[in-house]
Amino acid sequence: MKRILVTSALPYINGVKHLGNLIGSQLPSDVYARFMRSSGFDVLFICATDEHGTPAELAAKNKGIPVEDFCQSMWLMQKKIADDFNISFDHFGRSSSKQNYELTQHFAIKLWENNYIEEVEESQIYSLDDKRFLPDRYITGTCPACGYEKARGDQCENCTKQLDPTDLIDPESTISGSKLLEIRQTKHLFLKQSLLKSKLEKWINTKEKWPTLTKSIAKKWLNTKEGLKDRSITRDLSWGVPVKKYGAFWPGFEEKVFYVWFDAPIAYIAATREWSDSNHDPDSWKTWWLNGEGAENVFYVQFMAKDNIPFHTISFPATIFGAQENWKLVDFIKGFNWLLYEGGKFSTSENRGIFMDKALDIYPADYWRWWLLSNAPESSDTDFTWASFQSTVNKDLADVLGNFISRVSSFSISKFGQQIPKKGKYGQLEVETIEKIDLHYKCLKDLMESIEIRKSCSELRTIWVIGNEYLQRAAPWSAFKETPERSQMIIRFALNLIYFYSLISEPFIPESCEKIQKHFQFTKLKLPQNLKSFVDALSDTHEISKPSIFFQKISDEEVFDYQKEFAGN
Repeated sequence: MKRILVTSALPYINGVKHLGNLIGSQLPSDVYARFMRSSGFDVLFICATDEHGTPAELAAKNKGIPVEDFCQSMWLMQKKIADDFNISFDHFGRSSSKQNYELTQHFAIKLWENNYIEEVEESQIYSLDDKRFLPDRYITGTCPACGYEKARGDQCENCTKQLDPTDLIDPESTISGSKLLEIRQTKHLFLKQSLLKSKLEKWINTKEKWPTLTKSIAKKWLNTKEGLKDRSITRDLSWGVPVKKYGAFWPGFEEKVFYVWFDAPIAYIAATREWSDSNHDPDSWKTWWLNGEGAENVFYVQFMAKDNIPFHTISFPATIFGAQENWKLVDFIKGFNWLLYEGGKFSTSENRGIFMDKALDIYPADYWRWWLLSNAPESSDTDFTWASFQSTVNKDLADVLGNFISRVSSFSISKFGQQIPKKGKYGQLEVETIEKIDLHYKCLKDLMESIEIRKSCSELRTIWVIGNEYLQRAAPWSAFKETPERSQMIIRFALNLIYFYSLISEPFIPESCEKIQKHFQFTKLKLPQNLKSFVDALSDTHEISKPSIFFQKISDEEVFDYQKEFAGN
């Protein structure tokens, strides 16, 4: 049985994430993890909060509390929101854990011993007003490549170009807004990525099945005009993993920490170690991360938005290659484009767009899950609109899946009571329906294995539609008048379809499927191999209860109100 390790990009600690963050990593990784678990694979699904770096310090400062306290409260909040969206993490850890401190320092030592780290005296921006050096995210300015005016000192969010703070045009301090900046000399540790370029290039070229988005960004970073740059892995900050070597402070680095983008990917390993420790099995994490300990039999998949791709295709693999140990490398990286909101960007400062906590105050988690997954920004950016959200929920969930369940259960209760109708011999229509559904179900399984989220949703919806088409053609209400036995057979077949739907739809809309299973007293099972082998799953003694409305429609009035409420300042 294949073992599958799934990691979702670490959500940053500085606030509630918006729907774009949800579909960019946590939600598609959850669907994949759920589907693979239900298919019988041994799955470990890991995530953590990304807690170090500039924004955490700034956010804590704005709240007037210690950064450690701020991060603890935000971790609790982000975990609760993920739970409320039914994200099925096996462990949701923290990059500030002792396990991550130890592993980050371990990797740094190994890189140093293997001559992939050097101490470099470099020019860095110093703020006269703030009386401190400004690490990359403490500085904003105009991107020299695309002209974006709010580029950070490490990377332009608009064009994804890797930057140094000194590259920015007209820079200013993120802390104070001061432009009284000057260049001073300071010392940092650099990861010599340039020495690993050929190894990275060869490795990336073996990944023929990686999505175009992932591979194109990786190759863009590898083949810049300047070549693959060596990268600083330390920062002049107080909050982060201390720069230590062999248990003592690295000489000259007593007031520095490791760069957040050095320690954050290592936190995938550390969070697995947290999980291992919490289960009182301190060595089990090694079977997922160390070749020779069992990780060679693991298929490792990462999920992330496109701005994270360079660090996971270049920087983190460079760390693993440079350590020259037997660490597990990622097998597949699923990258996503941006989710836009009504034609523009989500904005916390402008109160524009739906954020994860507010979304759950308005509608059930499955409404958001289904729209986001069926519109996942895989090949291009996707625009969230209220009109599209209303249409998708009303048509797919209410009119197709919900209507099928309601019609079948209502007719069954009214004509045959709570006892499941008697079994009868299937006719040609039932045989054709089974064959048609099994064809699409095979496509669904193949697409999920290939991590084609949007196409998988389309196949699932088609399977729901086939049930409605069957019911319309079989017409049990007409058959009941002349041949009640055939009407019973039709309804029993349809009830088995509802059971089947509740299992294969669970990875996508888990809360709704759990309600359906409880309502009909269906036993939760692994994914069936096919409908043909499952279509008589319900026993003769099975009973059903009165029908329920599982999906309430969204009204025009609600859409109008929410468009105004979340339009921004």
